[in-house]
Parts: sequence; C-alpha cells; structure tokens
Amino acid sequence: MELNLKGKVALVTGSGRGIGAAMVKAYAAEGARVVVSDVIAENAQATAQALVDQGHEAIGLACDVTDAESVRHMAQQAEQAFGGVDILVNNAAWTKDVYLTKMDPSLWDQTMDVILKGSFHCAQALLPGMMARRWGRVINISSRSLFGNPGQTSYAAAKAGIVGFTRALALEQGKFGITCNAIAPGFILTEGMKSLPKFEQLREAAIARNPVGFLGEPSDVANAALFLSSDVARYISGTTLYVTGGRYSS
Repeated sequence: MELNLKGKVALVTGSGRGIGAAMVKAYAAEGARVVVSDVIAENAQATAQALVDQGHEAIGLACDVTDAESVRHMAQQAEQAFGGVDILVNNAAWTKDVYLTKMDPSLWDQTMDVILKGSFHCAQALLPGMMARRWGRVINISSRSLFGNPGQTSYAAAKAGIVGFTRALALEQGKFGITCNAIAPGFILTEGMKSLPKFEQLREAAIARNPVGFLGEPSDVANAALFLSSDVARYISGTTLYVTGGRYSS
C-alpha cells in the first residue's frame, strides 16, 4: 500500500522519546522530512541527529507547547528548514496521578495547559500554512483514559477534550483539504512505562484485561499515525482511532 508521504513534512510534539520518537522514526522511514519537537532540547536534538545519521532529513527543536511564543518560534524554524509543515501530531502530554480531593489546582492546570492549550497553540500556528497549500493532516493524541481511570480526573478530562477539539477542527478545516483525527492509545510499552516501580504488576493486570492478550508497542501508535496521515485515509476525518487491543473500560 502506497502512503505517499515521501517529501511531506511531519512535526510531532513531545517526540524526543517514547511514542513521539517512534512516530518521527516511522515518518522518516516513509520518506517524510521530520521536525522533532520536545520541551527538553537535548532529547529533541538527539532523536533528530540519530535520524540524520541514518540518512533522513530531520531537525530537533526545543518547544514549550504551553507558551504561544515558543510555538510560533518553532513554526518559523520548521518553515525556514523545510518550507512548511504538512502533518502536525499533537502528542505532547503531561500528567500526575492524584485523586481529585487531594489535587492541587496547579496540577489540574498543568495537565490542561500541555494537552489542550498545547494542541490549540500548535494547530493555530501551523494550520494557516496547510490552508494555503490546500492539504494537511492534524492528528491529536488522546487516550483510552478518556473513559476514566482512578486518580486521573485531570488527564481523562483533557484527553476527552481532545476528542471534541478534533471533531470541531475537522468541521472547520475540511474545505481546505485538511483532515483532523485523534488516536487514543491504550497501555503502550514505552520506556517510561517500563521504568515504573510496579511495572510488572501493571503489565500483568493490563494483559489480563486486554481482549487480544498482549500489550501495544510505540510502533502500533506510529503505524496508526502513518495511516491517518496518508492519502489512503483521505475520507476519514473527525474520528478517533482506538489503538487499545479492544480494551476500553478501566
């Protein structure tokens, strides 16, 4: 199946490591030029350099998606390097599990700022270029957690908000040749997940609840992003693709 991504420019936020890094690697493997964006500059640059060393076109940019000026600067740098961005993946996220009755308002605000405001800032900065070129893809990373997990009221609310944001954006942008979709991953075996103190317990419990009997890898999410970015998915917009192995409830 031909995805026709060669020469496209894909920018993925929060892509210095984890799922985001898997996505930029997948885009690069399909011939796209990639912008690795991360709040930690060293991670963005290291991931981009590894791709360059493999013969791909990539740049690493530091960006705080909660800051509109930082996002504008990132967009300008991407345009200077590659002439514009065709594919935006809003992947940057932040959360800290705390029960609502014990949650400091600053924790709620931080989660909302990174996930929702960050997606707003990036879309607002990069959509005008896509509109001018009459082609674009916006992919927003939600989560199976939108259905609710104990200790994750802020994260669940933000990730559910991403679904509404995606649907509204799809309605606004379709006439410009731009599709907007969301991906909601389930339990994914990232390095961060594997480093958790109770990882083995979490892994076993998650496998027991998963209909397919195994857990996802970052490449599973990356492959979903490639599909939604391609012309193969040109008639898909405003939807949420669940990459969960069939698991929805907590």
